[in-house]
Amino acid sequence: MVRSMKTATVFNHAGGAGKTSLTRDIGYELAQAGSRVLLVDLDPQASLTRWLGIRDVSLDETVYAVAVENKPLPTPREAHGLHLIPSHVTLALSEAQISGQIGAVLTLRHALQKVADQYDAVLIDSPPSLGQLAALGALAADMLIVPVLTQQKGLDALPGLQSALELYHRLRPELRVGLYVPTMYDGRRLHDREVLEELRRHLPDLARPVPFRGAVWLDSSTAGQPVGVYSAGSPVHQDVLQAARAVAGALGVPGPEVQA
Repeated sequence: MVRSMKTATVFNHAGGAGKTSLTRDIGYELAQAGSRVLLVDLDPQASLTRWLGIRDVSLDETVYAVAVENKPLPTPREAHGLHLIPSHVTLALSEAQISGQIGAVLTLRHALQKVADQYDAVLIDSPPSLGQLAALGALAADMLIVPVLTQQKGLDALPGLQSALELYHRLRPELRVGLYVPTMYDGRRLHDREVLEELRRHLPDLARPVPFRGAVWLDSSTAGQPVGVYSAGSPVHQDVLQAARAVAGALGVPGPEVQA
């Protein structure tokens, strides 16, 4: 069977929408469902790297040389059945260097194409910005997965988000949003319910909301483990499985089983 690698960038220029948690946990569940998964941490804060329990990263293990020198991808780290290109705080230095080079924002896409026979799914954790690293990640993708807070902050971010998506679409007309994922949802709050209805009116391809269950998300990140490892079978894990199944459907890769 011929397998075709699919690449999605988890993108939102506003922070706090749950991008990194979704990247880690959905990546883990896709791997558990049988896909060969590569994660790419593009955020100089390196939360994805830490939240997978990876420490002592050097700059040459990141996408730095890919972005500024058009080099191949470095050898990835391995954690929990996943491959990861980690990040480092000094990756931020690449922002200015990318902007000074014509075509540099496409170098990650080119590098990923060279390993297309090694992976079924690539998930890229984009930094919460509209800078060069965010463009690098967005333009490397076949589609964008966009988490959106079910709070006023999420609604306020939509105009800037749409402007960014229009820009990226002009640079790569085939790029599209595969899925919007409402996050941090608390159905007990009227505000969250109203925002969710507003999102449903304005956004196509809206997944089921991911409920806010802060303690397990925080504790699993502190432990450096995906939720599926740290708290398998818990309500939070069931939330993750639902989100992973939706993302798998958008990507066209096998998804996890979800309990009824």
